[in-house]
Amino acid sequence: METTQPYDLLVVGGGINGTGIASHASQAGLKVLLLEQGDLAGATSSASSKLIHGGLRYLEQREFRLVRESLSEREVLLSMAPHLVWPLAFVLPHHDGLRPAWLIRLGLFLYDHLGGRERLPASYGINLRRHPWGGPIKSGFKRGFVYADCWADDARLVVANAMQCRELGGTVRTRTRMLEAHREGRQWRVTVQTPDGGTTTVYARALVNAAGPWVERVLKGGLRLGARDSVKLVKGSHIVVPALHDGPQAFILQHRDGRIAFVLPYEQGYSLIGTTDVVHHGEPGEVACSDEEVSYLCQLVGEYFERPPQPSDVLWRYAGVRPLYDDQSDNPSAITRDYTLRLDQGGAPVLSVFGGKLTTYRQLARHALQHLKPYFERMQLPAQSAVLPGGVMPAADFEAFYQEACVRYGGLPASLVYRLARQFGDRLVLVLGTANSVAELGRHFGAELYECEVRYLMREEWAQTADDILWRRTKRGLHMTAPERQGLADWLLAQAG
Repeated sequence: METTQPYDLLVVGGGINGTGIASHASQAGLKVLLLEQGDLAGATSSASSKLIHGGLRYLEQREFRLVRESLSEREVLLSMAPHLVWPLAFVLPHHDGLRPAWLIRLGLFLYDHLGGRERLPASYGINLRRHPWGGPIKSGFKRGFVYADCWADDARLVVANAMQCRELGGTVRTRTRMLEAHREGRQWRVTVQTPDGGTTTVYARALVNAAGPWVERVLKGGLRLGARDSVKLVKGSHIVVPALHDGPQAFILQHRDGRIAFVLPYEQGYSLIGTTDVVHHGEPGEVACSDEEVSYLCQLVGEYFERPPQPSDVLWRYAGVRPLYDDQSDNPSAITRDYTLRLDQGGAPVLSVFGGKLTTYRQLARHALQHLKPYFERMQLPAQSAVLPGGVMPAADFEAFYQEACVRYGGLPASLVYRLARQFGDRLVLVLGTANSVAELGRHFGAELYECEVRYLMREEWAQTADDILWRRTKRGLHMTAPERQGLADWLLAQAG
């Protein structure tokens, strides 16, 4: 990695903001190096609610710019990554004791018109007792509203941006930590810890600190700079239970404390429920969904669903730390989800990212590069972001692409072809090649995870451990038994040896 020729831009952090900035910088013609201390999407960016959404409740906080930007991004991402982002209908049961119906109708009217809609339908009201989507809801709830947002595979969206950076000439290094950086004239001299524990030195004309929950630590530790801004770490937890309802719809549920939670169809046969808002004071990497949070989510669903989940039904729980920009709010749910970019010039510049959300990562990246443009005269940011790897499909039509894949791979189970098409999009052929029977896919680790997919993930997507594969690149860990998961871990260990 050591080079006497400086990179144009060194990005610290392999979450959605870091990979998004690295991808866009590569599109703009810069020579980019991205460093991630663990795995891509190894923290917050794989622990989200997995939604690309406008943020309906942000309207109450008068965050109109954020909502408008988020709403418009739904349409952009549907075209950029049709395999990773797709429409999802949300049912909002009206609770007589909470927000009045007229306020919800007004919010949905703004939601329909603030960001512009091309592919997503407008909102409408339903009778929960007559509409099939009201089936799981208690009989006391009679009125509901339906609106559209989008689902996203958060971790794979991160990987796709990293791949795009690499394919445009950038360098991506995982398990690689920036130890310290010093300005030497108009460039940074950066000491980097490599995966084997050694160190090396690289040079860069500019730095981006997109370390998420570690952004202040990088500023004050590795860069030895002060910070006038800070982040407040807010933990969000989710639980996965056996499916609470049939059908493709999701539910958004209001709580008496003013928060909302989602019940989302997940991984064919499960429901994903979240999220909570709890201020986190510990290490960003040491976070877990507590029993109290599990009870909170189960009780909230129990206010609406005829057959709510019990804590004993939870099959998987996960938590992530949101690095929200600290706007001095005492209420974790009221802290802005908007982002702030701070540029420290001082010769060689460093741009630090505070806050942000999955939905607006692309706009954040473009704004970051606009801040850095004075330092790179030759930088030319394209008017439109390029389609992400895997997303090249006529008219961004995933269903048509999937039908063609079913014909091409007619000898494989349709469920397997669908999952791989969703994960890899047009890169599906690089995973399966000419195989047309399961016997040609290599070792079967369980839950339709085959050796050809694992080898592709190791070769092309920086996967190294069982967790990288089972819980980030795929969600096969949810479907596999403990011995099956251990079998994959043992196989990976044997390959490394």
